[in-house]
Amino acid sequence: MAPNLIEIQAFRHSAIQRELAIGVGQDSPAFRAKKTVPPQSPATTMPQQQIILTLADIVFDDAAWLLARYGLVLERVADGEPIPGSYWGECEAGIIGNTVYARGDTPVHSLLHETCHLIVLPPERRCSVHTDATDSIEEEDAVCVLQGLLGDVLPGVGRERVFNDMDTWGYTFRLGSARTYVEHDAESAWAWLQMRGLVDADRLLILPPG
Repeated sequence: MAPNLIEIQAFRHSAIQRELAIGVGQDSPAFRAKKTVPPQSPATTMPQQQIILTLADIVFDDAAWLLARYGLVLERVADGEPIPGSYWGECEAGIIGNTVYARGDTPVHSLLHETCHLIVLPPERRCSVHTDATDSIEEEDAVCVLQGLLGDVLPGVGRERVFNDMDTWGYTFRLGSARTYVEHDAESAWAWLQMRGLVDADRLLILPPG
C-alpha cells in the first residue's frame, strides 16, 4: 500500500515551545520540537512534501493488537474529525486515560510516541492522563527509544522507518538523528527502560504476554 503524502514544515528550530511545555531542554539528549507555524517564504522550509507512514498505511488491527498487549485501547477517529487528547493538534495522536486516539492520517511515529507515554506510566497513573502525559525528562527520553522498538513489532513498519519519520517530522536530538540517539546517546534511557522491565539486558523489547 503506498504511503500518504503529508505536507509538513519540519525544519529545525530551538524547540522552545516543547521545552517550556514539558521541561525538556538542551540538558536532555532527546527532546521533541513542535512543528512551527507556516513559514513566510517557501525558501525557509525543508522539502515541501515528505512521505510519512500513517495509520492508513498499516493494518489497524495490528496496531490495536500491539496496544492491547499493554492494556491500552486504540480508538479510530473519523477522517476530518478533531483528535481527542492530542497535545500537538492537527493529525497527531491523542491520549486520554488508557485510550490512544488516531485518524487515518495520523503518523505511525506519533501513534507510537503517545502510546509509549502511556506504556511507561504505572497503570494507576494512566487513568489521570489527559492530553499531556508527563513533564519528566527521563520519561521523554525513554519514550523516544521505546517507540522504535514498538515499530519492529508492527508489520510493514520497523524501527528504521520510525526513526526516519521522527527526523523528518522535526524531533530534535543532540547527535542529530533519532537513530544515532538510540544507538549512541541513550544509555540512561535504556537503563531506565530495563529497570522497569520494558527491555532486557540485551536491549530487546519485553512484550507483555497476550
